[in-house]
Amino acid sequence: MDSKEFLFLRKRLSKTQKEMSQLLGTSVKAIQGYEQGWRAVPAHVERQIFFLVSRKRGSGKPRKACWVIKKCPREQRQRCPAWEFQAGLLCWFINGTICEGRVQRDWNKKMKMCKDCEVLEPILNPEVVGSM
Repeated sequence: MDSKEFLFLRKRLSKTQKEMSQLLGTSVKAIQGYEQGWRAVPAHVERQIFFLVSRKRGSGKPRKACWVIKKCPREQRQRCPAWEFQAGLLCWFINGTICEGRVQRDWNKKMKMCKDCEVLEPILNPEVVGSM
């Protein structure tokens, strides 16, 4: 997550820097550092922000589970943690999911893939929701 994306999502959550620091359990200086690009946004902070944004979504449209959207074969979905924990709307939040036929273990690599996925993209980009 870069500084522009961090700032965009903080504003999308309608939070001040102080409020964001309280939500994330960090200092206001850290928030300022993320927004100015002085500090890299840690994976745990990125994950928390995506989770908060996903909960604030507000669209009345029902969403489908990832395994339905991606048309995962039964044997693949039965091995996937998203299926095991019935978290098909939060698959991007869970390490070890089986996406594109392989286990996703590394958070940064997973996020590169997830940001372009039909499951997470509407959460991060509200204009995508209107076009679905």
